Amino acid sequence: MNNLNPLVPSWQYDEMVQVGKDFANREVVEGYDSRHQRFRDIEKENAATIVGINLQADHTIADFGCGTGAFVLQAARCSKKVHAIDISTAMLDYTRTKAQSLNLTNIEYHHGGFLTYRHNDSPLDAIVTSMALHHLPDFWKQKALYRLNGMLKPNGKLFLADVVFTEKDVEKNVNAMINNLAAKAGPEMAEDASRHVRKEYSTFTWIMEGLLSRSGFKIDHADYIDGVLAKYLCTKKADIE
Repeated sequence: MNNLNPLVPSWQYDEMVQVGKDFANREVVEGYDSRHQRFRDIEKENAATIVGINLQADHTIADFGCGTGAFVLQAARCSKKVHAIDISTAMLDYTRTKAQSLNLTNIEYHHGGFLTYRHNDSPLDAIVTSMALHHLPDFWKQKALYRLNGMLKPNGKLFLADVVFTEKDVEKNVNAMINNLAAKAGPEMAEDASRHVRKEYSTFTWIMEGLLSRSGFKIDHADYIDGVLAKYLCTKKADIE
């Protein structure tokens, strides 16, 4: 696929190949929210993100890996425009359908990802990405974060949440995560978590901090949860070190 696009080098990682759960499957997409609501308060998480990035009515933002659009729909109610970006057309179609049912018309939908999306609009006030960057190996995480930085206005905000491991007690923490999901959400979610650790590209906190800093972000706040989850609120720095 990359060789057919003259703007993409032949050696670039193909992010359009799904890693982990098959989110091209409509059935999987339709069950995503109900599965996650067993162990997350998604609406509360999104409300906190909106406060964290100081979202305003005149802001334009992007959500990379928008999934079923939970954040996109909340953000669209209190901003000028939201760019919804995902490598899964099934996810984008699902988000579009929900937005239409709510009469939300300020959302633009883009089939792409961190490495392939091309931002042809004015610079963004903020970028949000949750549980998506781990689909890229660390080398490509760095390239992705450079690209996100370049899409933001000066002092623009980045909110990043993902599975990120603290180095201490990593095996203990991973086992606890899987057991907790099994208890709260059932064996399917526990197996999803096991597959995530086996096959996907979550990294360590010290690596993620370095990737963010080198990409031109100042980490304003980092929240590390149970040794397996990280949330970063960042500001675009004036100059990349």
